[in-house]
Formats: sequence, structure tokens, C-alpha cells
Amino acid sequence: MARATTDQREPLKNKAYLGHLRTLQAELCGLQAWVKHKGLRAIIIFEGRDAAGKGGVIKALTERLSPRVFRVVALPAPSDREKSQMYLQRYMQHFPAAGEIVIFDRSWYNRAGVEYVMGFCSKQEHRRFLELCPAVEKYITDAGIALIKLWLEVSDKEQKRRFEARVNDPLRQWKLSPMDLPSRSKWYQYSLARDMMLDATDTEHAPWYVVRSDDKKRARLNCISHILSAIPCKPVPRDKITIPKRSDKHAYDDQATLANRTFVREVF
Repeated sequence: MARATTDQREPLKNKAYLGHLRTLQAELCGLQAWVKHKGLRAIIIFEGRDAAGKGGVIKALTERLSPRVFRVVALPAPSDREKSQMYLQRYMQHFPAAGEIVIFDRSWYNRAGVEYVMGFCSKQEHRRFLELCPAVEKYITDAGIALIKLWLEVSDKEQKRRFEARVNDPLRQWKLSPMDLPSRSKWYQYSLARDMMLDATDTEHAPWYVVRSDDKKRARLNCISHILSAIPCKPVPRDKITIPKRSDKHAYDDQATLANRTFVREVF
């Protein structure tokens, strides 16, 4: 098991990062083919403090893959109808079928984090969740679904820096949700909630893995590397691909017929 230390290394240079990322993304393409070939099912959960870098990891993980195989689920706040359902019900409808990997950008662990800290659930509901969650996850893994749980841990100093960057950058301001700013003042409440969650749900059948995420680039590479190691795969035989020649049957000037159509103005 990796040692839980704060990473004091220099930030990873962009050229090195892109080189490692390309190699790992090629391996992910191989994993994708293997998952489809064998009909595997997996769930990947990304949790962590606000501004921990979950979105960036998920983008790096999925940008070269088919969204029909690697599906990202990022649910909004529950509707009134969903609030009346069994708690896990709205998550379970997104579970994978054969040949699919579902990525939860936040998951049922909302109850152990933001809902508990911000008072959106009762202490009894929180306690009940922590009691039942390991049993539910045992049911999931016993059904043959691989369950990979990743907690991205950002430091207090780095979270503050990222929040300030969002406030001052119009391209990032959309990332500031109504829950983000209050989370700064409740740093230690979130720490206690994290510790209770890990104590209760870090199990042999569904362990948690903590990822240091102050260095976003290293965090992305480490997450992808871990996922690749968690789902072993083999090369899938591929048929030789031959691009067919264009047929000239029914040939005509197919560009001239567009002459009177409306085109997008070429600003660039």
C-alpha cells in the first residue's frame, strides 16, 4: 500500500505529462476493447472535497474513449420525487450492463459528505447509511460488478488557491456551486465526515484508495494507472481493416448542389 505522505515534488512538466497521458490513454483503449469483448461490468466512484480535481481526472480518463462504454454519471440534486424514493434508487438505475463501465462523478457517498455536513440529512439517516453501505456494496461486487472507489484529497492551501482562481476567472466561475463556498468554512467538518466514511466503508470487497491531488497532472495519471491495474485485460484480436474505395457509380458534382445553401459565417 502506498504511503500517505504529502507530495513535495516539483509539479509535473506539461511535456512529460502529455507523454505519460498518451501512453495510458492507449492502454485505456485496450481496456475498453477487453471490457466489450468479455462483457465486463465496472463502477468507478470519484469522491473528494470541492475543487479536488475530480472533473479533470474524469476528462483525462474518458476523452479518448467511447461514451457508450465509459459512461459518466453526474447527477443533480434530487427532485422531490427522488427524495421520496429509497436512497440508492436513483443511482442504481445507472448501473452498468455487460460491456460497460460507469463513472460516478460523486455518488451515493453524497450522504456521507455534503448531505451530512450541510444538514440535508438527519444524523440517523447518516448513521444508517454508513451501516448499510458495506452490505449493499458487497451485493454489488458479489453480482460480478467491479467497484473502484477513489477519494481525491486536496490540501487546505491548494483548495483555497483553486477557489480564488475560480472567482477571478470567468471561464471557471460556473464551477462555483452554492455548496462550494460554505465548504471552505466547514473544512474540519468535512474532514471528520471523510474519516467516518472511510472508517465505515473501507472494506476488503470495496476498498477506498486515496489520491493526493494538489498536483493535478500527477493525480490524473495516478488515477488512470490505478484503474488499469484494477481491471486486468488482455489484447483483443482485431480483424484487419481495409478502407473501401469510393464508388463512382451515380457520380455527380455533390458540392455544386450546396451552392445555394446557408453556411456558417467563416469568422476564423
